[in-house]
Amino acid sequence: METVTKQLYEGMFLIDVARAGSDWDGIIATITKILEKSEAEIVSIRKWDDRKLAYNIKGQSRGVYILCYFRVDGRKMQEIEKSLRLSEQIMRILILNAELLTQEDIEKDTPALKAEKEGIKTSDVFSDEKDESLEVEHDLKVEEHEIEPEDEFSEIDESDLGSNTDEQV
Repeated sequence: METVTKQLYEGMFLIDVARAGSDWDGIIATITKILEKSEAEIVSIRKWDDRKLAYNIKGQSRGVYILCYFRVDGRKMQEIEKSLRLSEQIMRILILNAELLTQEDIEKDTPALKAEKEGIKTSDVFSDEKDESLEVEHDLKVEEHEIEPEDEFSEIDESDLGSNTDEQV
């Protein structure tokens, strides 16, 4: 009998905000069912965060990310990825090998959990408004300078240009 070595993988799944809000348990069940169908052992599955997307995906400008760690035989990854991509509940997926992660890395607080502990809604933190704390402050002050009409560019006299044909560059 062949011994199967299961590797640790990290999966990030992007879900439509409205769908996540209305059927969170159903989405988690769908992901769990797909993974368990391929004999994967789920180590951890939880909400990572709710973020504004860099560009619209399937007409959506925001998405909820689900972070999942699971162990599975690497030969089953193609089957898992295909099933996840075909799911209508999942907009995008990214699965990486996570063998180098420690248990401590897996258990780190997600941005959503950190915000919950601080009593902040993540949708407020990542709003479309400009974040003043991210602006770069400059110590240099620019003085206003008015240009006088005589300071404007004057016409160039072609005789001042000279000929470049005899000069070596």
